[in-house]
Amino acid sequence: MKHNYLFDLDQTLLDFHASEHKALEIVLTAHGLHYTEDIYSAFKEYNKSLWLELEKGTISRKDLFTLRFTDVIKRCGGDPSLHDPLAINDEFIYTMSINGVLMEGALDLVRRIKTEIQGSRIFIISNGATINALGRIRSTGLDAYLDGVFISEDMGVTKPAPEFFDMVLEKTGISRESCIVIGDSLSSDMLGAKNAGMDSIWFMPKGDIEASMKAYDIDYCASSFDELFDILVSIP
Repeated sequence: MKHNYLFDLDQTLLDFHASEHKALEIVLTAHGLHYTEDIYSAFKEYNKSLWLELEKGTISRKDLFTLRFTDVIKRCGGDPSLHDPLAINDEFIYTMSINGVLMEGALDLVRRIKTEIQGSRIFIISNGATINALGRIRSTGLDAYLDGVFISEDMGVTKPAPEFFDMVLEKTGISRESCIVIGDSLSSDMLGAKNAGMDSIWFMPKGDIEASMKAYDIDYCASSFDELFDILVSIP
C-alpha cells in the first residue's frame, strides 16, 4: 500500500491566494502605494507566469522576485527607482508567512489520514519561499501532522525536476514505490510525478481533465478532500 504522501502545499492544503491577497494589500499600503482588486488580479497573473518560467529554468528566483514587484510598483503608480523591489518582496513574504489560511477541510483531512491509515506519513513538497511556506504551515497548525517539509528554495531545485523528488527519497529513506504525489498543478506536481516515476493524484482538476490525465500519466483525480481520502484508502 502506498503510505508516503507527498503533498503540494499551495491550493492543495493551504489557500495561497487568500494569504497573498492580504499580504499584498498590507505591504503596498505601508509603502504608500495605491492598491485595488485589479492590481491584485494583475499581480496574481504575472506572478503565476513568472513561476512557470522558474519551473522551466528560464529565470532565477531573484529575477522572479524583482520582476514581480517592479511590475506591481508601476501598476500602483509608483516609481520603481524610489522603491527597492527585493526589499518589498522580503516584506511581502514575511507578511504572508504570518497569515496562513487553510483550504477548507484540509486540517480534518490530514488528521484523518494520520489516525485512520496505518503507517501513513505526510510530506510537503513545495516550490515556495522557505520563510513563507514554513511560517504559514506553523500559523495554521498543519505542522503537527507532518513528517517532513521539502521546499525548493532550500533544495536548490524546483518541481517538476526529477532531482527534486530524488532528493526527497534520499533524505527520507523512503522508496519510490511507496509514494504518491498529490497536488493541483499540472506543470509542477503532475509533471514532476511523471518525471520521477511516481503515482499521482490531481487535486481540484479543471479544464480538459481526460486529455490532461493522459498527457501527464495521472493515476487519479479528486475534486474534494472526502474523495481524496477515499482514493488514498483504496490504493493497493
